[in-house]
Amino acid sequence: MMRLALVLMLLAGPLWALDPSEMLDDPALEARARAIDHELRCVVCQSESVASSNANWAEDARRTVRELITDGATDAAVMDFFVARYGEFVLMSPRASGSTLALWAAGPVMLLVAMWGGFGYLRGRSRSAAPQDSALSEAEKTRLRKILEE
Repeated sequence: MMRLALVLMLLAGPLWALDPSEMLDDPALEARARAIDHELRCVVCQSESVASSNANWAEDARRTVRELITDGATDAAVMDFFVARYGEFVLMSPRASGSTLALWAAGPVMLLVAMWGGFGYLRGRSRSAAPQDSALSEAEKTRLRKILEE
């Protein structure tokens, strides 16, 4: 029973990430802040969103998000604020622009090139001259018989 309680407490850790003192009084603003928290990556944890991280940086980021929203910043302005300071890495879903488009397109392009190369190889292989079965001459047949009789 004790082990079960311990496991449940460990699994519920991310639920405690947001300190009640960080919450905004206006439910609409708090909902916007939480949505933004889920879109920002914790630069310390690197695999968690700011909403689920307990790192000090994530706490500061949550406070900053709420301060910017309280000051009247739009969601896009808040995101731009963090991107300007930490780069595109801070976004859980990077924006589709410039270098990210090249990264997204690289996989399908390489697949198409490989398929084109494989198709060309197989097509060239089927067009190559097949070895002709030449009949044996009388001298070769005689020699073959001698070899087989031995």
